[in-house]
Amino acid sequence: MSRIVKAVVATGKGEPVRSHDIVVPDPGPGEATVRVLASGVCHTDLHYRDGVIGDAYPYLLGHEASGVVEQVGPGVHHVEPGDFVVLNWRAVCGRCRACRRGRPEACVDDHTASTRMTLVDGTPLRPALGIGAFTELTLVHAGQCTPVSPKADPAVAALLGCGVMSGLGAAMNTGGVTTGDTVAVIGVGGVGCAAVAGAKLAGATTIIAVDLDERKLCHARALGATDVVDARQTPDVVAAIRALTDDLGADVVIDAAGTPETWRQAFYARALGGTFVLVARPDSGMRLEMPLLDTFLRNGTYRTSWYGDCLPSRDFAPLIDLHLQGRLPLDHFVTERIGVTEVEQAFTAMRSGDVLRSVVVFD
Repeated sequence: MSRIVKAVVATGKGEPVRSHDIVVPDPGPGEATVRVLASGVCHTDLHYRDGVIGDAYPYLLGHEASGVVEQVGPGVHHVEPGDFVVLNWRAVCGRCRACRRGRPEACVDDHTASTRMTLVDGTPLRPALGIGAFTELTLVHAGQCTPVSPKADPAVAALLGCGVMSGLGAAMNTGGVTTGDTVAVIGVGGVGCAAVAGAKLAGATTIIAVDLDERKLCHARALGATDVVDARQTPDVVAAIRALTDDLGADVVIDAAGTPETWRQAFYARALGGTFVLVARPDSGMRLEMPLLDTFLRNGTYRTSWYGDCLPSRDFAPLIDLHLQGRLPLDHFVTERIGVTEVEQAFTAMRSGDVLRSVVVFD
C-alpha cells in the first residue's frame, strides 16, 4: 500500500530545497522499501540542487544513507524486512563483461528501481543517484541494499554509502596502498580525509595531507596523517611533498580536490613509477594542458577512482566491523546531526568548510 511521507526535494536550479509530501509505492520485482535512519549531506546533493549534474527536476535528494528494510518485492532474496542496510548507488548487474570477468566493481550496467516515487500531484521524482534518502521512507532497487552489523550507529554507517567509501577506496582499492608506502592526499575534505584513513588502515608509513584550510588539516592528523602541508603558506606543494619523502615523491598521490592545479601537483609529486589517483569530480568546464613528454618520462600509473572502486557486498560489512573493533574511526566524520528540515543550512556549512559531514537523523 502506497504511503505519503515528507521529503526534501529540489524543484529548480539553484533554488533552496524544501519539504514536500511524496508518495512511496509498494516495491515492485527486485525492489525494496527502506525506512531511512540517517543520511549524510553530500556535495553530490548540492550538485543536483544547483544543476551541475542535470536539470530533470524535481529531484528527491539524499543518497548517503542507512536504514531498515521494510518491505521487499518479488524475487528479492538477499535482504528481508528488518535487515539493517547501507544504501549504495551501484547495484551491479552480474551479466555485463566486467561482471563476467570477475570485476563487478567496474559494472557498467548498474540498476535502480523502476517503480517511481512521485509528488502527491503525480509528478515523477528523480531520486539522487537512484536512492533519494532525505525522507523517512524510500524505494530502491534491492541490489542497492547492503546488510551490515546492526550494532553500528546509523549516522556513522550511512557515510559508507558515498563519500567515506570513495576516499577509503581511492587509497585501498584504486591506489593499492600497502604496508610501508608513502602517500600524499591533496585536498582533505570528507573524501580526502577518508583517503588518509584508508592509507593508514592499509599500512602506509608516511601520510602527507595537503590543504588550504587549517581545520581540515587538523582532521587529517586525527585520522592518521603523519605530516601536513598548508598550501596557503607553502609556495611549492610539490617540493614540500618531495622534501617529506627523501626527495623521491610519494608512492601514491591522491587528488581529492579535482582542479587543474591540484592535478599537476599530484602528477609531479608522485614518485617515478608511482600511482596517481584522481578521486574528485572536476567541473565540466575545466581544462588541462600537460607536456606529453612528461607523461612518458615519469612512467607509473594514472587512475580515476569512481566510488572508490568498491563492491558494496564485499567492502561495506568488513569496514563496519573494523570500525566496531576500534580500528577505523568512522565516527570522526560525523560533524553534526541535524533534522531533515536543516539540509539547506547544511549546504551552507559544507561550502564554508565548517563540517566534514552533516548527517540527517530520523527519529
